[in-house]
Amino acid sequence: QVQLVESGGGSVQAGGSLRLSCAASRSTYTMNVAWFRQAPGKEREGVACIYTGARMTHYADAVKGRFTISQDSAKNTVYLHMSDLKPEDTAMYYCAATTTPISAMIPALFDNWGQGTQVTVSS
Repeated sequence: QVQLVESGGGSVQAGGSLRLSCAASRSTYTMNVAWFRQAPGKEREGVACIYTGARMTHYADAVKGRFTISQDSAKNTVYLHMSDLKPEDTAMYYCAATTTPISAMIPALFDNWGQGTQVTVSS
């Protein structure tokens, strides 16, 4: 098990940027770590994932070219850099981690979750 704490959310105008942080209670270098988001009335969806050992990353089509996931192993922290934000990016953003081998960002596969941080993008 690992405890995850997200931070960095806020309110920005369209076109702006934010950096979300996911601080872990221990190293997540041997885990798959992903960012999910959930808007009111919608299902939770995977946004970006960094796989075990930070060897590969994967992004949802809706955020490719705008979001970047990265890992600072020395700080046990995973970041989500978000740029060119759009109103449709408005959601609660969650960090999640798992040791289960995964090939897709399916929420049920992740057994460690943070409490979430709100991102609101106004037009």
